[in-house]
Amino acid sequence: MPLIQVKQTPGKTAEEKSELVRELTDAYVRVTGGKPEGVWVTVEEIATDSWAVGGDTLAARAARS
Repeated sequence: MPLIQVKQTPGKTAEEKSELVRELTDAYVRVTGGKPEGVWVTVEEIATDSWAVGGDTLAARAARS
């Protein structure tokens, strides 16, 4: 079974995440010919103080903006 993992910061609604999961599943099925029931998708939300780019957390970058 394929597993598609999405890591993102919090803030998306349940409806937005549901749409994302559907769209990712549909894209995988369209490209590979697989079956939707065999596609697993996880959405992991990572706090902005636990995600960093270029040595700065996203929280620190937002605070400076």
